[in-house]
Amino acid sequence: MFVASELNQHNQKTERLFHFLFALMTILLILPVAVILGVLVVKGGSAISLEFLFTSPSNGMTEGGIFPALIGTIWLVAVALLFSVPLGIAAAVYLSEYANDNWLTRLINLAIINLAGVPSIVHALFGVGAFVLFFQFGTSILAASLTLGIMTLPVVIVASRESMQAVPYVFREACWNMGATRWQTIRRVVLPNSISGILTGVILEVSRTTGETAPIMFTGAAFFLPYLPQGIFDQTMAMSLHLFVISTQVPGVPENLPYGVALVLVVMVLLMNSLSIAFRTYLRNKKKW
Repeated sequence: MFVASELNQHNQKTERLFHFLFALMTILLILPVAVILGVLVVKGGSAISLEFLFTSPSNGMTEGGIFPALIGTIWLVAVALLFSVPLGIAAAVYLSEYANDNWLTRLINLAIINLAGVPSIVHALFGVGAFVLFFQFGTSILAASLTLGIMTLPVVIVASRESMQAVPYVFREACWNMGATRWQTIRRVVLPNSISGILTGVILEVSRTTGETAPIMFTGAAFFLPYLPQGIFDQTMAMSLHLFVISTQVPGVPENLPYGVALVLVVMVLLMNSLSIAFRTYLRNKKKW
């Protein structure tokens, strides 16, 4: 009969201790999210209805629904993704597949790091100066979305570059030995095998752009608009700004109304992220390595 030695017993105790600590840290991370969702459901659940989702605010924004803000948020996120994802992937392709380790590459990496650390209010002022005034887009969906896209570019670039660098180098060598060019290798091998990691950056971008307020407050989001935007040069309401307004600027708002808006905003983010994660999982399962 095997009898565990003192060393084995000590290792088992240490293993159980670390297992408990890691499980405890996981619970501590999940608990605040569960508490926040619980509070939103309890205090804002009574505000949720079809009328709330598909009507405009009324009676000085103390009644009615959030439909213009909901559609406006989708506009802002979609245009920001159309701008930042192709540009971010192109930058990641250059840094991962073409760039040498020289002063220019180091300067680009430093710029990406600095861009990621700039406060959102500074991005808002940049958006006003660059897109609203210099390019004369005015206060519009386009100006606000471009500002959000610039703000979230580092997330897409870093996630895409790390995913491309995770593709085994022997895949590239095999293509080159078969006579493929560098671009053919990137297009046919590197990008398809790194798409799941690229989607990670997209998921993080969707989460951030949906909830940002400062970058859109001065560039395209409106305090109140009773109609839907017709194009990218129109202003629009947004969920994050609408929540801020009815929570701090509008008197006489029912208590459950801000919580209802916050609940819809959180569920909206979770839904978009869930769809992206499901698609990413599907692509990962198709990998051959």
